[in-house]
Amino acid sequence: MSMKSRAGGEIAGKIMTPRKWTLFLCLGSFFAGMFFTNRIWTEPERLNLETGDCNMKHKVGSRKASETQTLDNEISILEMKLAAAKAEHQSLSNDTPSGNSKRKYFMVIGINTAFSSRKRRDSVRETWMPKGEKRKKLEKEKGIVIRFVIGHSSTTGGILDKAIEAEEMAHGDFLRLEHVEGYMELSAKTKAYFTTAIELWDAEFYVKVDDDVHVNLATLGMALAAHRTKPRVYIGCMKSGPVIARKGVRYHEPEYWKFGEVGNKYFRHATGQLYAISKDLASYISINQHVLHKYANEDVSLGSWFIGIDVEHVDDRRLCCGTPPDCEWKAQLGNICAASFDWKCSGICKSVERIAEVHKRCGEDENALWSASF
Repeated sequence: MSMKSRAGGEIAGKIMTPRKWTLFLCLGSFFAGMFFTNRIWTEPERLNLETGDCNMKHKVGSRKASETQTLDNEISILEMKLAAAKAEHQSLSNDTPSGNSKRKYFMVIGINTAFSSRKRRDSVRETWMPKGEKRKKLEKEKGIVIRFVIGHSSTTGGILDKAIEAEEMAHGDFLRLEHVEGYMELSAKTKAYFTTAIELWDAEFYVKVDDDVHVNLATLGMALAAHRTKPRVYIGCMKSGPVIARKGVRYHEPEYWKFGEVGNKYFRHATGQLYAISKDLASYISINQHVLHKYANEDVSLGSWFIGIDVEHVDDRRLCCGTPPDCEWKAQLGNICAASFDWKCSGICKSVERIAEVHKRCGEDENALWSASF
């Protein structure tokens, strides 16, 4: 081979090698550019989508929270309207759950009692509370309903409940509540009583009395009748006792701090031995029973439920006379008492033994009830 040919081949080989590398470099640059371009366009899109998605979730969450709050408010309003409608329906119903014809009554008297108070109940039946057919006649002719009020024991169907059921079979004068009995549950029992009573009987007045208090029914009826034109009336012996802050003492108020400085007194309220409220107030308790606050003492609780609404408080001292000689000399002067008890005992002291004597010396004429016109 000539020198010229060899030299040309060498030159050609040197030229071909760079061309191959150039091709590879071009292809590599092209794919690198494509990859980089995709990254530039994909990342912002993804970021935008994620940002938009977060904003959308925030907006949806806010909207759902707002809708939930609105729904809760609407449900609360509907519950209130439903309770009011239920009370109205019960008032207009032709039949009660017990099967008795629904009618207008003058007053319903609930005698607060306990499982251990059988002897007290018997002493009341033997004195101021009519029994059997006379009690039924009282309902029919005078529109006065009287029932012993009691709930259930903590052991449903236990011996205590069975004893009350047997007593009910014998006398038929109980109002059983959906309530578990207990001394610290008297405020809850009071709410349950008014709620249940207004569902069963459409009356002008609803009365609560303890089972160790003596009552003259005709005098009580006349005292209430004087206020029958008032829509929201709260009748009793009004008082304003001290708020007891000290633990372990009777009538201790755990929430004493709500009433101001230690040593302050309660707002004015009716003493718990006997009080009466009009139908509108009983309806108010029934409708709002789930939001009415309960204090340690049930008479304080009742008084607190009427603060802030338009209620007339009537202080009638005939509803809290003392036992003889107090109620006796008042009767001799023509001022017969509607209710008598001993303040120091919050009822008649040893009522089982003494209520008969109180009835004999302070009781109204036996014909007064049947001749009274309410």
